Amino acid sequence: MRILLVEDDVPLAEAVCGYLRAKAFVVDSVGSLAEARAAIASAQYAAVLLDLHLRDGDGLALLPSLRALREQPMVIVLTARDQVSDRIRGLDAGADDYLIKPYDPEELLARLRAVERRKSGSETPVLTFGNLEIDLARDLVKKNGVPVILTQKEWALLRVMAGKPERIHTREALQDALYGFDDEADSNTLEVFVSRLRRKLGRDCIQTLRGLGYRLTAARDDAQ
Repeated sequence: MRILLVEDDVPLAEAVCGYLRAKAFVVDSVGSLAEARAAIASAQYAAVLLDLHLRDGDGLALLPSLRALREQPMVIVLTARDQVSDRIRGLDAGADDYLIKPYDPEELLARLRAVERRKSGSETPVLTFGNLEIDLARDLVKKNGVPVILTQKEWALLRVMAGKPERIHTREALQDALYGFDDEADSNTLEVFVSRLRRKLGRDCIQTLRGLGYRLTAARDDAQ
């Protein structure tokens, strides 16, 4: 899941990015409204973490631009403003959630997991595809009941496809989910990760639709 963090406190932004990247999220970090508008014009985000006090204005000024997008991200406001009136103003303006600074990173992670479940239309974080069990809350996948060890990028790719299993995911969308602005990727990197997932989870777990993209399918035992 690709996230945009809009935060002008550099040490805090670095800490949040480090924590979320360790949890296999792709995070782009910007410190102003202008940079945020440029980011959402060039990439698709599942969630935006939005500080309100930015150097070039109030973070809520970004919400109309976010709500005008075809694929609207979930917006979680992160702010030191703890008045009820401030929370009401943010929610009325179109924010989906609100966290008061200082916040526990585990709570932020839980909110993002909830975003994933809402986007997938699932009430449970545990999804089943044939002989695969994917637990989005614990970053855990099992094949025939046995845990499978995935790298961060492999897990990030699987999470995107599991979140919308009925969707054909284009190459561009999956690349967006794997790499942020500061990452470099070879042209065939996506195919490499798809191949690795097939080796670990089963050759039929990911369907290639030539010219369209990829889709997660109900995997079966390769021995059958």
